[in-house]
Amino acid sequence: MNEYLSSVNSGIFYLLVAGILGFITIMCFVFLIKSYKAGIEIGMDKKVLKKTITASATFTLLPSISILLGVIALSGSLGVPFSWLRLSVVGALQYELNVAEIAAQSIGLSGLRVDEMSIGAFVTIGLVMTAGILGSVICCIFFLKKYLGKIHKAPKKESSGKPGFGAHATTAMFVGLCAAYIGAYIGKAIPREGQDVMPLFVAVVAAIVMAVFEYFIQKKGKAALENFSLAASMLVAMAAAVFLQMVM
Repeated sequence: MNEYLSSVNSGIFYLLVAGILGFITIMCFVFLIKSYKAGIEIGMDKKVLKKTITASATFTLLPSISILLGVIALSGSLGVPFSWLRLSVVGALQYELNVAEIAAQSIGLSGLRVDEMSIGAFVTIGLVMTAGILGSVICCIFFLKKYLGKIHKAPKKESSGKPGFGAHATTAMFVGLCAAYIGAYIGKAIPREGQDVMPLFVAVVAAIVMAVFEYFIQKKGKAALENFSLAASMLVAMAAAVFLQMVM
């Protein structure tokens, strides 16, 4: 292990992250106990409460597979503690990997390559990732209550079965996000010096796998597959990337 990886995987860093996550875990148990007691007070059946807790715990583990893959992907260049922290508190898988890559390229690196990383680059990337995600936290603190009050009022068009502003805004956001990245991947795949078809190839494979899952979820009523779709898309796309790298 080189000096950089030794620094970002140091014992003190592990202790700091473990302390933060330990505090959050305690908070989760406190809210769990308070919620359970509140349910008992309003007359809910204990069996129903216990079944709900068990079901929630089970269906929380399945989506976390994709989060674990994200930690593994980031830890190779940013270290285990920081990656563990980012994807355990306020980070999102789709956000962290993309922003880390963008931040690395903006400071002159070719990407999240450990042989190009330094402590300075690590600090800059970590700062960009943290500053970016804080925007959503700040918006929630000051504007979420007012926003939820508006969307909870069923507008006339929603009462007719048509989606409201929230649904359209979310769809537009994801379409715009996907379009931006696919456009960048196509640009990299254009034949020229420094051509790189790997991002586009991986994106296409992941999209095909996700489309297969969506077919069974939407058309065949296999809603349980939704918990596996993201993780499976990532795993198959990663395997495809390894295969393409081997044959190139």
